[in-house]
Amino acid sequence: MRHITKWILALLGSLLISGAALAQDKVVYHFDNAQAQATKGLRNIRNHLDVAPDTKITVVAHADGVDFLLDGAKDPKNPNIDYGALVSDLKSRGVHFEVCEITLKNRNLKKDQFSMDAEFTPSGVVRIGQLQSREHFAYIKP
Repeated sequence: MRHITKWILALLGSLLISGAALAQDKVVYHFDNAQAQATKGLRNIRNHLDVAPDTKITVVAHADGVDFLLDGAKDPKNPNIDYGALVSDLKSRGVHFEVCEITLKNRNLKKDQFSMDAEFTPSGVVRIGQLQSREHFAYIKP
């Protein structure tokens, strides 16, 4: 009996260790003002992945936060910063960019105005809530 108990404890310990190793950090970055947040936020995401490359990151943009995902968007304070290139680079590293469809309707924007790297979600704020409550994403607002 003692031998079986030790074996079960060893197995449980092994499962706990392997489960911890499989755990992945998950973060949602919330953008609602591209002019104030885009350059800083994209830099934060790049730095985040440089230090923790296995982090699952989703960016949710709504209201004025969607502007950096429009085709041809550049930083208004530094036109040398091309958001499309930065977004494509982060997308290649596994970052998902989601645009709120309510914002599209309210601002008379069309999906084809956005970078090919953008995905769409019915509601940005609902999506952020779901990522936090259902999928246990940490929340960051740059």
